[in-house]
Order: sequence, then C-alpha cells, then structure tokens
Amino acid sequence: MKKLIGIAAAATFLFSMSAFAQQHPAARPAARAPQKTEQIGHGYVPAHGPTHVSKPAPPAHPAQGGHNPTFDDRTGHPTAPHVHPSTGQWVGSGPSPHYHLAHPWEHGHFPGQIGRSYVYRLVGGGPSHFQFGAFFWSVAPYDVDYCGDWLWDSDDIVIYADPDNVGWYLAYNVRLGTYVHVMYLGPA
Repeated sequence: MKKLIGIAAAATFLFSMSAFAQQHPAARPAARAPQKTEQIGHGYVPAHGPTHVSKPAPPAHPAQGGHNPTFDDRTGHPTAPHVHPSTGQWVGSGPSPHYHLAHPWEHGHFPGQIGRSYVYRLVGGGPSHFQFGAFFWSVAPYDVDYCGDWLWDSDDIVIYADPDNVGWYLAYNVRLGTYVHVMYLGPA
C-alpha cells in the first residue's frame, strides 16, 4: 500500500512539473534602474501592455525598398519593435493598416492569462505556426522579419492585448525585449 501511495505521489509531482514548465508566473522586478546604456530585454517584463494611440509612432528609420521599417531609436537598441525598460515605452506600437483583418478573432479569443504575471515558454514551431502550452499561434506576416532571432523552442514570451489593432495580441520576448503581433489559432 505504501508503495502504491509513493507511485501516485511521484506521478502527481511529475504532472505538476510538466504544467509548471509551460506556464509560470513572472517573478521579475517591474523595471530596472536606468543605466548609461539602456539594455533591452535581459529578463525585463513590462508592467503592462501599450496604451491606445490614435496614430502610429514613426519608425526610427522608414521602410526602404519594400522592407519593414526599423525601430533602433537609440544606439544599441534592436531594429524590431521593443520596450524601453527605464520608461515602459512600447516603441513601434500603434494602429496600422498592415494589421487589418477581414475576420478578427476568427479562431476565438485566447482563453489563457495575459500580462506580466504569466510568462510562457515556446515549445516549437516558427513564425507561421508556433506553440506554447496547449495553444497555437502565428506571427503577423508583416512582423516576420522582426522575430528572426527568436528561439522557437525555448524563449520565454508574455502575451499582451493589442489596444490598436483588432484581432491581434502582442508577444513580448523576455530575452530580447522585442515584440511582434501574433494571432491566436486555437488549442493544440
């Protein structure tokens, strides 16, 4: 009987560890103290998503030759949309015709938790179809160039609501401090 109880306890422990690996509350400070050279990413998780804006912020460098604009607004900052740890500013956020959807929420709304309290671990795929936990997602075609350095099998991301583009969420990469527009595709 003791052996059976021990096996049941071990199985319960293993199942709980599997769930923890897929979603875990963030235990990070709200912001780091400003430095002379502000580092983007490195474990910083924004306290909240971007606020609604009536017009998009201009890129640091406009699009040239059909390429996406870049957002390297300061020396050493990424070319992708990113968040400033010292201020919580979402660089590159705002409404855009590139994210217009004929059928917003066609796969439903994400039933999981969003915001800084929940950090999800990517477990596979790529920009067109990736997974964390029991959920599938895809990156907006316009944003694919911004996530070329993401590790699709191990990066931590946080999902935020997009207040400006209906049908989209924002996936923030904790390691890099960059974000892209993502669409919820449904459960695995």
